[in-house]
Parts: sequence; C-alpha cells; structure tokens
Amino acid sequence: MIRTALPAEARVIADLHVRARSTYYPGGLPDPGTDWAARWLDAIERPDGQVLCVVEHGRITGIASFRRAEGSPAGTVKLFQFHVDPDHWRAGIGGALHTACVEQWHADGTRTATLDVHVGNRRAQLFYARQGWVPDPENPPAEDDHHLYLRLSLSGE
Repeated sequence: MIRTALPAEARVIADLHVRARSTYYPGGLPDPGTDWAARWLDAIERPDGQVLCVVEHGRITGIASFRRAEGSPAGTVKLFQFHVDPDHWRAGIGGALHTACVEQWHADGTRTATLDVHVGNRRAQLFYARQGWVPDPENPPAEDDHHLYLRLSLSGE
C-alpha cells in the first residue's frame, strides 16, 4: 500500500533514510549530527509538500518527499528524498513508489520534476534513467559538485 506518511512515523522514516543513504557514503554520512526525525516531521507537516510511504506487512519500506522548490517555476516539483529500505531492494518497491509520485504530480498539474542525486549513488542513477529522468540541461553540475541534476518531463516533451 502507498499512502501519505503520518507525523508519528517520522522516526521510522528517518531510520530508513539513514540506512539507505549509508549505502552510498562508504566513509559514513557527511552530516552525522542531523536530527533526521525532526527534518522528516517538518517534511510530513509541510502544507506545500507531500511525503508518500510504501507500507508492507505493517512496515514502511519506501519513502518519497516532494514539493515545489523555492524559486522554481510554476508546474515544477522537486523530488527531495526517495529511498527504499536496502533490505527490500529489487522487490519493485521503488518502481511502484515512483509511479505513485508521477500519478500525484499529474493530478497536481505538474509539468516537470527535478531532483539531484549523489554522484556516488550509481544504483539510484540507473533507477532514475529507467524511469525516464535525464540530465537537467539548465543545471549542469559545477566542478567539485557531488550531485547530478536530473529532470523528468511530465507533459510528453
């Protein structure tokens, strides 16, 4: 089942987030002091955003957070976080969650989605490419940047 995350689930979502991010930071997360539960609670409670979660057998196995980013044009949404519990990779959870995001974006009248992905996260880069994401020509990575910027056209362009 895919549904909107609840405030009471912020800690569980934060734990999943940390486990997933740890897989592509071999030296450890760069921001070890961050209170991820508080950050996720903020995302869940934002009136201008949405957090979706995949729930299987009573356990959250995937999460996605998106909203219109400050300064972005109308009709554009930014996917800020997208994680699947590493214990559940290759089970179709990411694809189903991505489809739910795209369906929500269509319902909201979104024409373009953007995201940034860590250069060391090859697994995510391949996943996004399979979903139709391409490098963002308006946002090439700067030298020494650790992120790639991708976009997804939702208007058939």
